[in-house]
Amino acid sequence: MDLILSIVIIVVAAATAFFLGWFINSKIGQNSIEAAKNSVEAAKNSIEAAKEKSRSIVEEAEKEAKHIKREKLLEVKDEWLKKKQEFDADVNSKRQKLQNHEKQLESREENLEKKFETVTQKEKEIKTSEKNILSQKQDLDKKHAELDGLIVEQNVRLEKTAALTSDEAKKMLMENMINKAKTDSAQAIKEIRDQAKLEAKKESQRIVVQAIQRTAVDHSVESTVSVVQIQNDEMKGRIIGREGRNIRAFEAATGVDVIVDDTPEAVILSAFDQFRREVARISLERLIADGRIHPARIEEVVTKVQSELDEEIQKEGENTIIQLGLHGVHLELVKHIGKMKYRSSYGQNLLQHSIEVAYLTGIMAAELGFDTNLARRAGLMHDIGKTIDKNVEGPHALLGYDLTKKYNEHPIVVNAVGSHHEDIEMEHPIAALVQAADAISGARPGARREPLESYVKRLENLETLAKSFEGVAKTYAIQAGREVRVVVEPDKVDDVFADRLANDIASKIQEEMEYPGQIKVTVIRELRKIAYAK
Repeated sequence: MDLILSIVIIVVAAATAFFLGWFINSKIGQNSIEAAKNSVEAAKNSIEAAKEKSRSIVEEAEKEAKHIKREKLLEVKDEWLKKKQEFDADVNSKRQKLQNHEKQLESREENLEKKFETVTQKEKEIKTSEKNILSQKQDLDKKHAELDGLIVEQNVRLEKTAALTSDEAKKMLMENMINKAKTDSAQAIKEIRDQAKLEAKKESQRIVVQAIQRTAVDHSVESTVSVVQIQNDEMKGRIIGREGRNIRAFEAATGVDVIVDDTPEAVILSAFDQFRREVARISLERLIADGRIHPARIEEVVTKVQSELDEEIQKEGENTIIQLGLHGVHLELVKHIGKMKYRSSYGQNLLQHSIEVAYLTGIMAAELGFDTNLARRAGLMHDIGKTIDKNVEGPHALLGYDLTKKYNEHPIVVNAVGSHHEDIEMEHPIAALVQAADAISGARPGARREPLESYVKRLENLETLAKSFEGVAKTYAIQAGREVRVVVEPDKVDDVFADRLANDIASKIQEEMEYPGQIKVTVIRELRKIAYAK
């Protein structure tokens, strides 16, 4: 292309020069002809030079083209060789895979042929076995028929020999099997219970004993009377007043019976309500000290003392909360806790009992890894239902449950309060600890008073309940009702059932009787043979 372009340029230049020469020659004249000739010569020389240059360019271009062609041929050849090698490798790989597949197919064909031969052989064996089984079945059917006949014949002989029908024999066999099963189950239950006791008894005893040893609480026995000392017997007349108006006004204002008898220098106040009795005692002491005893003054002093004791109840509750290290107790509950000071149960001061239960529960909870604050809280409030107005009906545990729930106590505390007498189901181990601590506190020697009549009746009920079981000959309540000894008939109760009987009696006592602490059940089985030498 460069060569053609150069030639075109030269031709155009020559034509232009020729045209210019002719034009100049025709215009200028002869003088310009020489110049034109010279230009033509110069143009020819330029053309020759251009041709020469173009030839050299063409030669160089041809050489370059050959060189490039040679390089491209080499590259194409290398690429072809590379592709050929890849193709050969791919073909070899596929050929190898085909060979492997062919070998696998041949191996499978051989295996299938072997399996087919094996299956054919097994079919023959199965057919042979079916024939043998059919023959054996026929023989067994015959033998079963013969055996049924022999059984019927044997049953007839047994019925004649034993003088029992088949139903009677079955019943006897079932009774024997049931008795054996009972014996085996009782033995298994005894082993399981002994194993559990072996692991739990020592640990529970350690925790309870440690809690009792670490809690030192004074014995507190309340009475139903208070004695007010006076300076002389003349004061008795002023207390009675003209025609008894002063003593009637005092009894009406306080709800307490005033006993003025021959006791020297003393007046007795009688009432079951300790709070009212305390109000009466303080009021009477103030009236005696003041000297002004008349109905109006009596009402004034009693009202003032009641107000002061209400404040003291609140402070007593707060002091108890601080003493036990508790916090966040609702003010109404604090007031009810203070009221415990003027309540008693079986002659035991309710507040002291509740504080003792709180300490015992906290100690046992610490040993078992439970929350000691919640444990003490539940122990303190377990009998809070006893401070509610006596006109409200229901067990004190459920009344306390409703009261603590009303003032948003912790659910564990609420459940422990409601379940410590098993009125509701226990939901947390702390509830069981509260129940145990309550029994420990109430069972301490001297902790509670119990009337002789109810005590004797409880012992009689204990002996009667234990004697209601089959096989029991005699029962004895000993150790102030803490233990009942049961003597059984040896021909009706064996050693295995003696253990079961002890647990059954204990369960029934727990379900049907109310008692402080715990009752030990001891079953005694002995065989005595008596002979006389004459």
